[in-house]
Amino acid sequence: LVQSGQHSWMAGLKTLLLNVSRADSCDVLITFSPTAGPSKLNTTENGKTGKIHLPKEIFRSLSSQTVRVVVTVLNIQQLGMFKEVNQNAQVLDKTVVGITVGESSISGLQDPVQLTFAHRDLPQGVTPQCVFWDPRKGQAEGWRSSGCVTQPGDKGTVCSCDHLTFFTLLLNPALDGSTAKAVMAVATAGCGVAMAFSIFTMAFCIFIRCRFRLEETVRINLGLHVNLVGSLFLLNLAFLLNSGISGRTHPGTCRFLGGLTHYCLLCCFTWTALEGCQLYLLFVKVLGIYIHRYLAKLCLLGWGFPVLVVGVAGAIGSYGEYSIQTTDHQVIAHLCWITSKHLLVHYITNCGYFGLIFLFNMVVFGVVTQKSCSLQGTGAVQGYRKPWKVALVAAGLFCLLGATWALAFLTYGISSAAMLYLFTILNSLQGIFIFIWLVVLYYPKTKETTGSLSYIIRHDKTTTASQ
Repeated sequence: LVQSGQHSWMAGLKTLLLNVSRADSCDVLITFSPTAGPSKLNTTENGKTGKIHLPKEIFRSLSSQTVRVVVTVLNIQQLGMFKEVNQNAQVLDKTVVGITVGESSISGLQDPVQLTFAHRDLPQGVTPQCVFWDPRKGQAEGWRSSGCVTQPGDKGTVCSCDHLTFFTLLLNPALDGSTAKAVMAVATAGCGVAMAFSIFTMAFCIFIRCRFRLEETVRINLGLHVNLVGSLFLLNLAFLLNSGISGRTHPGTCRFLGGLTHYCLLCCFTWTALEGCQLYLLFVKVLGIYIHRYLAKLCLLGWGFPVLVVGVAGAIGSYGEYSIQTTDHQVIAHLCWITSKHLLVHYITNCGYFGLIFLFNMVVFGVVTQKSCSLQGTGAVQGYRKPWKVALVAAGLFCLLGATWALAFLTYGISSAAMLYLFTILNSLQGIFIFIWLVVLYYPKTKETTGSLSYIIRHDKTTTASQ
């Protein structure tokens, strides 16, 4: 089988060349290690020696009678290659294995290529993942896992892939079992607290609208707040239902529950965006814009747009059972959510959608803060001179515009456990923050509500009109 073999030695690079005859095609077995490079299989080798299994399917599909098999072992630390932007995972032993057969690209194998990465006990807080290098140009290049299956073991991890390229084993940061269970417990308790305060907030807003004669702008603001808090209530309810009955449901029911949870999350994001748009109209377009049935149209957008997104995602089969695993691959929770096969849907509809909303709302928050500070400087708003009230208004707007959700982008890497706790706790308290903010801001303690947001808006409009 092996007609000729030679080693080409460079710093951090080791290569094995094999000429394989198509007429005698059969499985090819090769060993490799970070220190000794690749070589013909030696059954006496053990320890940290990895193995490569090339199925005979590869050679039977080739047109030429003899092909060259090239196996390359690279030390990426010495060579400075395969660096991905914002990569939090570590490459096992800084080793990448490249495999080529002939001069053609090979993919879609029915009998996969198997690479066994030998290792002893892995560090705490990581989980192995088989990946290959995607050579696309620009910032899109990086490690991908599509077409590869990871099979962890005590002495090594087996990677079964349906194509040939450069492979490695990534050690991804992950939660240990106790931390993951604690985060789930905090999230469950936080959902109950958030639901209770959501009810209080909606009741308070409805009471203010019905009890006092308020100008139209304030009534629209309160209507927006009711819808935003209502979406938070539904999201927390969907999560409790999800974590309580998933794993024991019919696949069809799980798909429905996953779509419902996704819908509630998108409603929450959409109403957060509408809150930002309303603040923009009030503080930037200060002369006022009349829109017939304005709140009704906002409701149509806030509750209707997510229906379209979830409908498209459901049509392509995005929803189903999703498992949360620990570092030792123990399943700690089953959720009805977007399946792991459709993570692109999650990245686009959740991460990308919220990212755009967050950027817009932070710009609006900066404008509102600047306007408020300028009005304080002129002495127009006497009620805002107290530092605690200024801080409360800023914190309330911060929560209202969904800033606490941005912590989800920081729940990766070495600080993921701390960030998960912070993200879970702050989002659980979001309903409490909004409730306190509304009570202090909107409750009319005097006939002239000079400390309210409506007074700032009216004064800003008057000042702009006079100018």
